[in-house]
Amino acid sequence: MRHSLSTPGDLIRLLQEIERRSRKRAQSLPARTENQNRWEGILFTIAGVPAVAPLDEVKEILNFPSTVTRVPGAKRWLLGIANIRGNLLPVIDLQMFFGSKPIIRGKRSRVLVIDIDGLRAGLLVGGVQGLQHFGEEQRVEAPALPDLPERIRDCARGAFERDGERRMVLSMKALAGIADFQVAAA
Repeated sequence: MRHSLSTPGDLIRLLQEIERRSRKRAQSLPARTENQNRWEGILFTIAGVPAVAPLDEVKEILNFPSTVTRVPGAKRWLLGIANIRGNLLPVIDLQMFFGSKPIIRGKRSRVLVIDIDGLRAGLLVGGVQGLQHFGEEQRVEAPALPDLPERIRDCARGAFERDGERRMVLSMKALAGIADFQVAAA
């Protein structure tokens, strides 16, 4: 079907015809239903453990900033302050904060930006594996984590299991509530 589009009116009529046909064909499609029991999170690895941060607790995901200014007298896990679109953002090595070895920054390194009750921070992680969707039926108890630092265990809020692998839910709200997280002075 070929249309002449020599005037704006011709284009409008064509768009109206496309909309009419689309609506007619859509009537035969099954109704879309939203799954109210779906949980979404950002998958990453921390200290060798697959973890998911609740999607509603992560504001954005950034590449590691090109400039991070060191803060004299700060704890080692506070890598410095970055200027992100005119806003100053403390950048924290999440593994170091949890008492593990520092993250080796590379092409896959990402910064998870959180803003919990006005506390903004960028959390450096080794990489993000993507957005994960889980059904409530996949929720399980948090795995036994005896080898992990206590701080990580304090932030664990259960887990989700898929394909025989558990992914610990790491609460950013619990992390922001740790007193040491709020005071970076050495």
